[in-house]
Amino acid sequence: MGRLSVQSRDCVPCASVMQRLAVLGLILGCAVCLSSAAVILDNGMPVLWAQTAGQVTDLPSQNGILTPDPWHFLQRLSFYRLMIAATDPFMGSMGTNATDSPWWGPPLELAWMLTSGRLADPTGTTTCGLQTGDPMCISTQSWWSCVNYFTSALPFLSAAQQGFMGEGVQVQLQVPAGVEDFCTTHADCTARYPDAMSKWDAFFQGLKTLSVSREADREKKDSILGLYWAAQMASTYASTACDARKNQYSAEEVAFVNSWLNSAEYVAAAHFQSNMERSVKFITPLPSRILREGDSAPNISDLSQEENHSLAVFSWMRSINSLLGGTLLRMWKNAMCSVDTREKGGQLLEQLLLNPSFATNTFLALITGMATSC
Repeated sequence: MGRLSVQSRDCVPCASVMQRLAVLGLILGCAVCLSSAAVILDNGMPVLWAQTAGQVTDLPSQNGILTPDPWHFLQRLSFYRLMIAATDPFMGSMGTNATDSPWWGPPLELAWMLTSGRLADPTGTTTCGLQTGDPMCISTQSWWSCVNYFTSALPFLSAAQQGFMGEGVQVQLQVPAGVEDFCTTHADCTARYPDAMSKWDAFFQGLKTLSVSREADREKKDSILGLYWAAQMASTYASTACDARKNQYSAEEVAFVNSWLNSAEYVAAAHFQSNMERSVKFITPLPSRILREGDSAPNISDLSQEENHSLAVFSWMRSINSLLGGTLLRMWKNAMCSVDTREKGGQLLEQLLLNPSFATNTFLALITGMATSC
């Protein structure tokens, strides 16, 4: 199937004119909030959630093939809403709340990327993603939007291939004219990124199998989360294709990028249950704007204490791991050897990232003790 190009970014298939005005008003209103914390929730849901596609048929289609535009914020966010709805019947082991699925983390993260300005064109050559241009536009030049493509578009294509979007549903993603470095179909992505796509396929297939297994819910949940994080990390590793886009940012933002990638290794190894409640706690203190030259946590004056703390912790985790030649991360992964230690690991990460009084030397001591227990 050939690549489908998009010449116009003006169409919003899943929002009426009045909804579009509401969207713009909300984003413009968020501008005054950025100096304190990035806005990720609106009425208890990810920002602009109500504007997204509630069912697959709300997405654009052509000749019986779904043709959504992942470079439009509402449509990329729709991927997550549709995947949550499609996988929820198989997520009973996650808990009794409607927002216990690990799939709630990614849309909240995407909301943070939007309101912190990280989906906009970092080159300044277009108004894509800017309030003075098209705030719903996701720039192909943004490192953040490129990396997120691998954890939104790829799993959506896999979900459709595995029948989660309906029997026989085919998807070909739109791509802006002149852009060639993004896969657009399941076959295309499988050819380019076989490990990532095979792990997403394994996740969706395993979800069906595990949901009816005789395992206790605790073990079942851990197994599902294991498949989920294996796929998420495979997508993250595949996103090295985005690396050249780092050159558009300050050294401080690039350092944060690298620390953010490093932190994902710890979260994944712990099989972290990224449900709504826990994800809000982790994403809210992330920096509410792109970092600039001279920003030095924990002393960035226009960021909150919580944002400064999270930046300092991310930086410490990456720096100490580098100084130890990768030992910290290896110790952590070794310690995540059982359901018990993985649950403790998730709690430990919460303490480290959310509790400013939690000493880093305590973190090291606890990891050492957990690793020896394995």
